[in-house]
Amino acid sequence: MNSQQEIVVIYDGECRFCRASVAWLEQKLRMKALAYQESDLSIYGLTRDQCEAEVFAISGGVQYSGAGAVAFLLRQRGNTFFSLIVRASGPLGRVGYRWVASHRNSALVRMAIRLLERGR
Repeated sequence: MNSQQEIVVIYDGECRFCRASVAWLEQKLRMKALAYQESDLSIYGLTRDQCEAEVFAISGGVQYSGAGAVAFLLRQRGNTFFSLIVRASGPLGRVGYRWVASHRNSALVRMAIRLLERGR
């Protein structure tokens, strides 16, 4: 990661999966994590509707969203293999992101939350 570029992550602060993911990222990645519910989104040129729909990562004037933000953050954290999988999967990665976002209470996502929380 280029330590000179600040990374800002705007996420759903009410989502347990999102909070666990941010905490996991912060173990190895210096970033400014902002729950969209408590942030002035206009500073980043974003709306509440956009942030309700997907996560955003901003660094060096570039804005990543959804699966693209996940791939960027994984790469910056040093998880290049998983970042490559998300990027290379293209539409499948975006569909997977949307599925997780819309199934936050599913058994699979709850299991992922437990793994992330245990990994802290």
